[in-house]
Amino acid sequence: MKKTSLILFLFFIINSFSQENENSPPKRQNYFQAEYFYGNILKHQPTVAPLITGHPEGIILSWNQKNYGKEDWEQHFNYPDFGVSFAYQDYKNEIIGKLYSIYGHYNFYLLDRKNKNQLILRTGIGFAYSTNPYDKETNNKNISFGTHLNSSTYLRLYYQRENLIKNLGINAGITFIHASNSNVKSPNTGINTWGATIGLNYNLSEETEPTFFTHPEKESYKEPIKYNVAFRCGVNESEIIGSGLHPFYVFSAYADKRIGRKSAFQLGTDIFISPFLKDYIEYYQINFPNDTSATKNDISRVSLFVGHELFLNKISLITQVGYYIHYPFPYEARYYERLGLKRYFGDKWYAAVSLKAHAANAETVEFGVGIRL
Repeated sequence: MKKTSLILFLFFIINSFSQENENSPPKRQNYFQAEYFYGNILKHQPTVAPLITGHPEGIILSWNQKNYGKEDWEQHFNYPDFGVSFAYQDYKNEIIGKLYSIYGHYNFYLLDRKNKNQLILRTGIGFAYSTNPYDKETNNKNISFGTHLNSSTYLRLYYQRENLIKNLGINAGITFIHASNSNVKSPNTGINTWGATIGLNYNLSEETEPTFFTHPEKESYKEPIKYNVAFRCGVNESEIIGSGLHPFYVFSAYADKRIGRKSAFQLGTDIFISPFLKDYIEYYQINFPNDTSATKNDISRVSLFVGHELFLNKISLITQVGYYIHYPFPYEARYYERLGLKRYFGDKWYAAVSLKAHAANAETVEFGVGIRL
């Protein structure tokens, strides 16, 4: 299962009805997009191949709100849009069924914002509903989705031209969509699709030449090294179908150094307490009795990791790569990756949600809290 991040961030919009003045950015404007999707299922694991029987197709609908610099951080990311999108996919396979998903997303503009022809990168995360998940009796060939409810992420790179005919414009590009339950319940190889999209956009109001508000730049942006303590937890199941859900716990300590307004680098350690490993080790011992590598009583792992944090206002994106230095049982690979989101409350406290994976195999969705001192 390809790694993905896993939570729906619906970006609820709070519109201001106050009077504008010459020192404030213009009111945000909204627009809709409707697109047709046609593509392919990626064979990211050999076991997925029998499920690829056709070309998935569907639609993507989205509502977007433009930003002109109301918040300081917007100008440093070229005034991205944010919004909510809905996607429907027909996998053209009765075993897999269909997928309905909803996302919170950002549109990052890669060209000058005043250019009429735009190249845009969209990143979205959310939830997906699978119509035909695994069932031991009625659908035991669906190894991709073990649950109706799944997490989903998608990326889009596309061209957009607005207001070609009054408020109506066009957009076209390529899209990658991933859905899985992040190993909350087995089986769970997930499905990855990519394809081409073409569609229309419609502005809800007449737009004049946009005026982008700029905030005064700080002469420098410096912070001393900060120290973090975090606790994460959740539930997951081993790859043995029907072995049951178990809680897990992760204790983390790390230092970070901010190198500018947008970025910080991290170095630290994780301690994993993973009760689901007990079932997996017992299964391994029964099937491989001559292998002495299984340590039945040790369900802990300890690692060192390096990471990066990208700051967008009070939300930040974390990416980390770790290596187990205490590794009593060879479960998956000895290295792992973590991709997640943090939401700061004040200058110190934060909540986080993240996905931990070993290359193409997800292990856990982690929910946590932490403090940065």
